Amino acid sequence: MKTLIVYSSKTGNTRKLAQALHLALSDAELCRVEMAPNPEPYDLILLGFWIENAVADEKMKHYMERLHGKKVGLFATLGAYPDSKHAAESLRATASLIPDCDIAGHFICQGAIDPELIEWMNTLPKDHGYGPTETRKKLWDDAGGHPNDEDLKAACEWAEGLVEKETV
Repeated sequence: MKTLIVYSSKTGNTRKLAQALHLALSDAELCRVEMAPNPEPYDLILLGFWIENAVADEKMKHYMERLHGKKVGLFATLGAYPDSKHAAESLRATASLIPDCDIAGHFICQGAIDPELIEWMNTLPKDHGYGPTETRKKLWDDAGGHPNDEDLKAACEWAEGLVEKETV
């Protein structure tokens, strides 16, 4: 099975996941989205991205326009908790961008939030949706420790399971 791992990363979180997947799937090719090859010859394409406005970032969305009739796995990082409604809706919205592809599975974990974004959110009033409440500050702190070793292990197990399922 010919596997391609394509990723987009702003702060290094998604790159870290992609590199771990590449180590686990040693036969897979790994590339940044800006250098991604023609997807046609690949049997399985793993797309890694960071969540921006509840969907994959712009660079990944642009690459996804090239995908038609492919088997795809989605992996992502975001500042919110991975079991949150926001995480689930973000994956669903991203999958909807490639309706004629077969989504083989998805993985999502927290990732450290861009410090510039936290700085901006700290300037907002507390009653703003992104304002610096105690709950939100805890989320920011929690996100800062991810992706961690447990996240990387879980991502690798997810990817290995996809490949195994596709080769049986």
